Amino acid sequence: MNWIGLWTMVRREIQRLARVPIQAVVAPLISALLFIFIFGFVVGGRIRNFGQFNYLEFVLPGVVMMNVISAAFLQATSQIYFQRFQKSIEEILVAPLSYVEMIAGTVSIVVLRSVFTAVGIMVIGWLFGAVHMKSLPEFLFWVVFVSMIFGFLGIIVALWAKTFEQLNILMVFFIQPLAMVGGVFNTVAMLPPWLRFLAYGNPLFYFINGLRHSMIGFTEVNEWLGAMLTVGLTAVLGGIVWRLYAIGWGLRE
Repeated sequence: MNWIGLWTMVRREIQRLARVPIQAVVAPLISALLFIFIFGFVVGGRIRNFGQFNYLEFVLPGVVMMNVISAAFLQATSQIYFQRFQKSIEEILVAPLSYVEMIAGTVSIVVLRSVFTAVGIMVIGWLFGAVHMKSLPEFLFWVVFVSMIFGFLGIIVALWAKTFEQLNILMVFFIQPLAMVGGVFNTVAMLPPWLRFLAYGNPLFYFINGLRHSMIGFTEVNEWLGAMLTVGLTAVLGGIVWRLYAIGWGLRE
């Protein structure tokens, strides 16, 4: 493993993010604060009986996961697309790095940004007295693996996109809607029976449910099913990204 090369990739991307702190750090934290305050604190203050938890405690894991997904996807798409746009990706392709190392360097900063985002939102939640942690290893599992999944998806989209507008298609039309109906603000039991298949067929539901279980111990499906789905998606998408790098799809134009 070329550790010097990996660190160089990570350091360069950290320096890039440091030049856009509002976009990279402040914006997602303000968005999370609004969700926590409006839906959790204001609306939740009117919901007195929500199982054994108050509504804000229930909502917080979903807000964390939504922002982890967004941070991972946006980091991967912007990093790869701008490298293609500026032709700086050619420097990485000629560097003494294997395809696995190139992908690992990109995904490392994706995970780092996602973890930083999750910690920042947890601090905000702590200020509202809503943070609980049933299992820290399980919490880290969901944050890391889900950020890897959407990091790989972001790389695929960035290799495919020809314009800035195309970078947002998957986020706007698929990821955000699926996150909203993935159990962030409600349980599956609150849905009409004929609509519950939308939750059980939504992979983001299992991500949110898993993170919620790690924080407050609440689950609506077997968390091992969600964990196997998550690991499987990570492996499949990682393999696809490796193959795209190997054939130079979107890289050598």
